Amino acid sequence: MARKYSNKINKIRTFALSLVFIGFVIMYLGIFFKTNVVVMTIFMLLGLLAIVASTLVYFWIGMLSTKALQVICPNCGKPTKILGRVDMCMYCREPLTVDPNLEGKEFDEKYNRKRNTND
Repeated sequence: MARKYSNKINKIRTFALSLVFIGFVIMYLGIFFKTNVVVMTIFMLLGLLAIVASTLVYFWIGMLSTKALQVICPNCGKPTKILGRVDMCMYCREPLTVDPNLEGKEFDEKYNRKRNTND
């Protein structure tokens, strides 16, 4: 079964968005413990920490995104950003590479790992 790949920047943004919702869910779980103020406060603080972590992840990926290489996708013609040696187009999921040695090879995220530089 083929694994569904997506753009690295979009993956990290999705993770940050999920942290926001996880934080809200944790906070709402705290409402069930209204009678025990300490437990409710712990849930509220854990939810707040998840939301703060989301903010930090959004900030980090925003800074990383400004440094990413921007290329024009040969398939859809839209500008997209590449992190690493191989990545997917943000729009049409076309495999992209900046390494001439990887052109024509099947897409695999393992090419971005440092220990795989001899491929």
